[in-house]
Amino acid sequence: MSPSDRRELHATYHNHHYGFPLEDDNELFGRLILEINQAGLSWETILRKEVAFRHAYDQFDIAKVAAYGEEDINRLLGDAGIIRNRLKIHAAVSNAQTILQIQKEFGSFNAWLNAHHPLALAGWVKLFKKTFRFTGGEIVNEFLMSIGYLKGAHAETCPVYQQVLTCRPMWARSEGLNH
Repeated sequence: MSPSDRRELHATYHNHHYGFPLEDDNELFGRLILEINQAGLSWETILRKEVAFRHAYDQFDIAKVAAYGEEDINRLLGDAGIIRNRLKIHAAVSNAQTILQIQKEFGSFNAWLNAHHPLALAGWVKLFKKTFRFTGGEIVNEFLMSIGYLKGAHAETCPVYQQVLTCRPMWARSEGLNH
């Protein structure tokens, strides 16, 4: 990628996605898949592969991914457009199955997140490690910051910070910020 293409890739994510609240379960699941796959790699690598991830994982359809069998796992392991890591692929399938159970109990993945808010990062990490596969502290922190549950995606001096606030991320609600 050219330097300008790389800047545009990062700017698009930074200005329109990072830190903005997400409520759609499939999109939340997709963000979790992306964060898990970023482990050990650059975020740029994941951003460049996001379209391929969406295609490979059936647009992050939780029910479809939860039903994946060995044939699907082998297909993913052979897909050069995504990260071909067996542990990460198995985590995606297992986590989709877990989210289906969460949806039965809470109505949605989003409602499950809301039911546990506000937790400090340590509490979130403990909960995610108990609930999901391949979710360490950095993955949980980035996932929750990226979807507006934890503060820190943008500095207060960043122009995008005010845009995020107008969308009422969960961290701002718990701090009583009503912009």
